[in-house]
Amino acid sequence: MTGREEMQLAGDVGFLMARTSGLMVRITNGHLAGRGLRVRHFSVLSYVCDRDGASQREIAAYLGLDPSPVVALVDALEAEGLVERLPHPGDRRARLVAPTPRGRELREQAKKDVEAARERFLERLAPEERDLLLGLLQRLAFTGDGDGAPAPGKES
Repeated sequence: MTGREEMQLAGDVGFLMARTSGLMVRITNGHLAGRGLRVRHFSVLSYVCDRDGASQREIAAYLGLDPSPVVALVDALEAEGLVERLPHPGDRRARLVAPTPRGRELREQAKKDVEAARERFLERLAPEERDLLLGLLQRLAFTGDGDGAPAPGKES
């Protein structure tokens, strides 16, 4: 790659977001590894813990994933006894993915690992820069052309 191509990439928002995401995921996966979790597993577990359960469709929409990888993530969490599939109270065709007590406990422990990873990743930024970054990322992730899931606490 030439210096010119590298400079073009360094100014490309998509490239920078993908690179930043990849770095953050690698750091966080490293912190979570001792608990047998990865970022996506932690994300699913956190989502269902925060809501006392959710359908796989809701999980996929919120995390911005296709439904098929969510099935595999839930299968893995269920095999470890961290979530269970229950009848959905509002939809006989759907199943509710609910955290088990063991899942809730592991999620609370893993939150500390995720926070440590975030601190390590963001240590180069001043507190006001971190706040600005978080606000901008939330706006980009949860608003726009209708593809984004509602922002946390904004579900209708």
